[in-house]
Amino acid sequence: MDTPRADETLAAVVIGAGQAGLSASHHLARGGLLPWRDFVTLDANDGPGGAWRHRWDSLTLGRAHGVHDLPGLPLGTPDPNEPASRVVARYYGDYERAFDLPVLRPAKVTGVESRADGPLEVAAGARRWRTRTLINATGTWDRPFWPPYPGRASFAGRQLHTRDFTAASEFAGLRVVVVGAGASAVQFLLQLDAAGASTTWVTRRPPEWVERPFDENWGRAVEERVRDRTERGLPPESVVAATGLALTPEYRDGIARGVLVSAGPMTAVTPGGVRLADGREVAADAILWATGFRHALDHLAGLGLREPGGGVRTVGVAAARDPRVFLVGYGASASTLGATRAGRAAARGVLAALRRG
Repeated sequence: MDTPRADETLAAVVIGAGQAGLSASHHLARGGLLPWRDFVTLDANDGPGGAWRHRWDSLTLGRAHGVHDLPGLPLGTPDPNEPASRVVARYYGDYERAFDLPVLRPAKVTGVESRADGPLEVAAGARRWRTRTLINATGTWDRPFWPPYPGRASFAGRQLHTRDFTAASEFAGLRVVVVGAGASAVQFLLQLDAAGASTTWVTRRPPEWVERPFDENWGRAVEERVRDRTERGLPPESVVAATGLALTPEYRDGIARGVLVSAGPMTAVTPGGVRLADGREVAADAILWATGFRHALDHLAGLGLREPGGGVRTVGVAAARDPRVFLVGYGASASTLGATRAGRAAARGVLAALRRG
């Protein structure tokens, strides 16, 4: 592996080696760019797997939202009872090796600047990379969202976010408030109940249970709805949040047993628990914030990509304010299926930009 010299200008730099970043890297190589000489992929993790490598062990492949094939190498049929973190880390690692993708890690990008002489400059640790184009595929895992409820700092018990969760057994015999209306919240509630915890589910709005199957056509329709927001420069709605919750037999049973029944919204956190909108106070030993994530784009702040509405307006997957920058895993491409397609689109955009000079 011969990494480019500091004084060389690359054709492209990819930031992130999750589903979107690996798809983009693969298509750059297929388009004729030489790994290591023409482009590199910078990944902040210690090993392959993207955000999946950090998921809790009880999230098995069979329970995970769809893990889609990367281009050119199918996932196959792994054991659905194996932790998704292990399956995906192994799959992504095999993929990197199969196509000799130029992934450097750990390489956490801290900033990107636009140089006066033309190229972009990417800072990662002590190293700086000059590049003609940039594909950002950093996802959301590094930016957990903690809602700013009054009194949150006063809570005397344990608070953790989705990204901090490891095992439900840690909460056996405890009173746990789970905040959030997404799939992770539902899975946590069922696991905590099975482990012997007493749970209360808090949601801002009633859970949106959906009886229709989550097929590819519906997924594309949801992506289109999210894409409309990003193309208007608004902060993107989560693709996962936009799909609702599949009403599976397991979830029906949880509703019937009262585990998956929301207590409604909360107004504040108290030292001993939470205060609900109806005035009730719920005592808690722990609060699990399954409240989602925001896109990790702080390292791009120096490029001035954001619109007055707070989001980054995109034309396809290109940033409207700087067409050298492509965003994948952002907005409509935040799902694994959308990320794979967006990676291909970004690579094509890079190749077209390079041809234009």
